[in-house]
Amino acid sequence: MGAVPVWLRERRSGVGRPAERSRAEVTAAAIALADREGLAAVSMRRVAAELGTGAASLYRYVDSRDDLLDLMTDEVAAAYELPPPGPWLPGLLEVCRQGRELMRRHAWLPELVLTRSALGPHGTDLLEQVLEILAGHPADVGRKLEAFAVMNALTAALTLSELDVGARQRQGAYLAHAVAAGRHPHLTAALTGGSPVPAPHFEDTISRVLVGLLGE
Repeated sequence: MGAVPVWLRERRSGVGRPAERSRAEVTAAAIALADREGLAAVSMRRVAAELGTGAASLYRYVDSRDDLLDLMTDEVAAAYELPPPGPWLPGLLEVCRQGRELMRRHAWLPELVLTRSALGPHGTDLLEQVLEILAGHPADVGRKLEAFAVMNALTAALTLSELDVGARQRQGAYLAHAVAAGRHPHLTAALTGGSPVPAPHFEDTISRVLVGLLGE
């Protein structure tokens, strides 16, 4: 069953009373739980408790926690809106901006985008939108699909870095220690050369990567 996406599996009928919930309700409960308590809190038992039912009842809709995670990621993708017609780079940047806002709203989302490759109905709609933006671009379809994957992963990675302030502080503290130790001359020159090291700029970084992949 694991090789068959959750969206292509029929819901199990179960035994006894008819089902009282829908897959959409299960997904919404999982998203609400993750928004409130983080991704680690999402389990079959906890989502069932959110719905006021037993964990066994969830198996009518999903086979495992992995199914829940896939449904959550895809459901959030329903919020993307296609930018108006225009040049391809501003269009893709608008998609990335929307993705960034969704990931900031659902702080658990970047991790799933980076670690799981699920593509359901809403994710497929998003891919269709990106290909529509790139319809007039001369790059071959393989390059366009690569751009879609890279822009999603890069958006997630940059947003994750923005959200994890503690990690940036720890990194900065260790870099200061490394410079003080004097064993990394190139790093020391880069960090103490007189000009401040600019923080990654979301749109500029993504623009340079996309132009590198697709050309001007």
